[in-house]
Amino acid sequence: MFRRGFGWFIRIFVAVVICSGYSRPVSVTALTVGRVHEAEEATAVDLGALLDAGDGAVVTLLAGDNTQLVAHRAILAARSAVFAGMLRRLTLEASSSQLALSDIEGPVLRQVLEHLYTLQPPQLPSMAPQLLVAADQYGLSVLKVQCEQQVAAQLSVETASATGVLAIRHSANMLKQAAVAFIKAHLLSVMATQGWDEAVVNDPQTFIELVHLIAETPTDTSTPGAGESRTGPSSQPHSGHSDDGRSPATAAPPTTPQATPQPDEAAVSHLRNLSGDMKGEMLIVAAKEGSESKVRTLLAMGADVEAKDENNRTALHWAAAMGHGEVAARLLEVGAGVNARDRWQNTPLHLAAWKGHAAVVRLLAASSADHNARDQSGSTPLHDAARRGRAEAAAALLEAGADREDRNYGGDTPLDLAERNNHQSLIDILRSS
Repeated sequence: MFRRGFGWFIRIFVAVVICSGYSRPVSVTALTVGRVHEAEEATAVDLGALLDAGDGAVVTLLAGDNTQLVAHRAILAARSAVFAGMLRRLTLEASSSQLALSDIEGPVLRQVLEHLYTLQPPQLPSMAPQLLVAADQYGLSVLKVQCEQQVAAQLSVETASATGVLAIRHSANMLKQAAVAFIKAHLLSVMATQGWDEAVVNDPQTFIELVHLIAETPTDTSTPGAGESRTGPSSQPHSGHSDDGRSPATAAPPTTPQATPQPDEAAVSHLRNLSGDMKGEMLIVAAKEGSESKVRTLLAMGADVEAKDENNRTALHWAAAMGHGEVAARLLEVGAGVNARDRWQNTPLHLAAWKGHAAVVRLLAASSADHNARDQSGSTPLHDAARRGRAEAAAALLEAGADREDRNYGGDTPLDLAERNNHQSLIDILRSS
């Protein structure tokens, strides 16, 4: 028994040394290097027997479907920095030798472990997409590349859309390029599949990125892709402004406009077959995201610039709310309604003022926005800027001719709101003649 246990200990020790890149400072011949490589491969394959033997296994992995697999801490830690960190935390807690991995299913986890022990490519190509996700999550770069190759080899008109979305979501650049090239070569056939429709419904934001890549010029397809509510003691709860989880943009806009890749006309002509509602939804998401190039592509596809979301907000509403000046300018160029109303009667200028995006306030004001428009509470954009303490936006509104004496339906002037919320800079601006 001692001899057998000692033998397994030696195997684990050798594996850890190999995985850690251990080497001695001596020169070796090419023949020696070849023998070392062969020995490493043989040891890795030999360690595959440890996975099922369970001898000396000190951690149990619990998959999301409650599958339990045992593994050796040394192997996991040596192969994956992510696993190493998880095991360190497990050791510190010292309450259990079980590691819960709720985001991975048993069969996938089994394949991951087989790779960790043997360093061999996945033996089940049909599972390659799920393994790619796991490889990305647990920092297994070699396995990720192997999975990219296997998924790319299985590309078909039925799987191309899902593959493109998968590659974008997990930064699998080689697979992304392969999927985009395949889709462009078989565009009509791919668009006719159920997989295309499912990709649109399941992950519309990533699908926009995929469409954008498809529609780019050939020289660009090789480039790697890259709620605060309006409430408070002095606000109207029903006014409907929201924050969407992002902070107001503070970086200065670039002084030199960047060249925007023009859509490939052949690809765009086919992509026009998307429904009008879907193109409108995609335009709104692209405007919220702030991607001018995607907005251009979608407009070229025939997206309706006046399309509205469930709250009657247009792409211009979202560009104004998020402070995306270049996107707002592009939408205005193609006729976006500068005084469009959402369900709370907010105009894009209301949202830009509420969020304090002074540059967008100026852009909208210069595009004939009604600077004294009232929302359903009777508040003007200047009321919103005063309530939130947006001094620069308020100054821009006053420069455009906003009425500082206007009262909302509660009888408050912008100055009243600034004083109530102790916004001294706004008080000074509004009191000045």
